[in-house]
Amino acid sequence: MRAEFTFLLLVVSLVVVARAGKGSSGGGLRQNFYRTTHCPQAEQLVRQITWSRARNDPKLGAKLLRVHYHDCFVRGCDASILLETVGTNQSEKDARPNLTLGGFEAIDDIKSQIEKVCPGIVSCADILALSARDAVSFPFKRPMWDVLTGRRDGRVSLISDVSGNLPSPFSDFPTLQTLFEKKGLNINDLVALSGAHTIGVAHCGAFSRRLFNFTGKGDTDPSLDPTYAETLKSQCPNPANPATTVEMDPQSSLSFDTHYFATVNQNKGLFQSDAALLMNPTSAGIVKQLEVPWAFFNQFGKSMVNMGAIEVLVGNAGEIRKSCRHNSASNPGWNNSGGDCNE
Repeated sequence: MRAEFTFLLLVVSLVVVARAGKGSSGGGLRQNFYRTTHCPQAEQLVRQITWSRARNDPKLGAKLLRVHYHDCFVRGCDASILLETVGTNQSEKDARPNLTLGGFEAIDDIKSQIEKVCPGIVSCADILALSARDAVSFPFKRPMWDVLTGRRDGRVSLISDVSGNLPSPFSDFPTLQTLFEKKGLNINDLVALSGAHTIGVAHCGAFSRRLFNFTGKGDTDPSLDPTYAETLKSQCPNPANPATTVEMDPQSSLSFDTHYFATVNQNKGLFQSDAALLMNPTSAGIVKQLEVPWAFFNQFGKSMVNMGAIEVLVGNAGEIRKSCRHNSASNPGWNNSGGDCNE
């Protein structure tokens, strides 16, 4: 285990990260929602199953965190990203930015096991939010941020909703800031949530233009560190194999740490959206601040709570799906108004 990662374990054990107070809420959500339902063991079950799968898949945290992001920015955190295409109505899953998402089998497994114990009570949206947190937290053996619960599942998933709502790796800073503001997130959230790029990999197509044709003249993005650019070119030659991936955070893609912010400050951010964080004086200052572990973990936790509250469905809105891949209209005979999920 790397010395840096060992140090971060110590930091996390000493720092209380984004602990929401009792009764606090975001968008009608609250802590320990399922303690007042017929499934008080819900969060424990999600954690046990997620950690069991994470033991065999060190990339699960990156996968589920990305799915959670892609869900919340399109129609809010309603698990619409999990719905399959029905007939000719293509779902969000079929949108190009979502074709490389993974971890859906883990969500299916969690939902299936919880349905056996607490049928019709725990939403797929909450399972996704909880499992993303728990998968990232697995190496630390403790939850790294609080997840407020009480979300309901959406019934609609449209491929046409993805464009213009999902942050793009090709975005400049003004575009990112405008999009985040539309979702109720501020510049601190923008920078902190970009820190999720500290884990996981990216396909070459998400950044190859920076290497080979940045302005349409066969050039390389001048904001990218030249040595790092050459390394990326060797990994992703032009034209790149669509299946080829590289680490988003070089030599640290399995460790949830602050290494990402150090690399951004060295002009080694993989995406244009990473490099864009240095193009604004305020965000550049936050990037520097978040190189400090306790500052990053604290702000990331707060920002995940904020993101997890985007346009949520609560109360009697939406539904509680029996299967995370299909809404009630796709499950004849299944009709759940969610009475057990209301107090």
